[in-house]
Amino acid sequence: MPEQAVSGASGALSQETLLAFDYGVKKIGVAIGNTLTQHARPLCVLRPVTRVQRFQAISELLDEWQPDRVVVGLPLTPEGGEQYASLRCRRFANQLHGRYGLAVELVDERGTSVEAQGILCTNEDDDAVAAALILQRYFDTLSAQQQEG
Repeated sequence: MPEQAVSGASGALSQETLLAFDYGVKKIGVAIGNTLTQHARPLCVLRPVTRVQRFQAISELLDEWQPDRVVVGLPLTPEGGEQYASLRCRRFANQLHGRYGLAVELVDERGTSVEAQGILCTNEDDDAVAAALILQRYFDTLSAQQQEG
């Protein structure tokens, strides 16, 4: 995987609504934003027990917010390498694309959980804030690409 913050991003985008996921086996943080304001905000934390519950909750979010694309945080080692959690997140991203036909972007999420804990001054329920940080990282990379091009 290239050591870019955004994988597969195309240059300038029209106005789009995006949902971001900070994927975990027990909890999934969710954030929302759009390409016009390029501002991300925490939305919720999903706590599905089963795979069926996971995708039911995600389906409800997709129905409610109608995103044009989704962003999934990709956990990498401090050196930028893949790890076991990376494979799980890639599989989750592939499932989102396959089930819903949405474009899915993978974003390097290194440091977002620690940053979220610092923002909240706690390590509880930081997943939605981490998802917002992942989405903001995506927007910042888009903005930089648009300035270059």
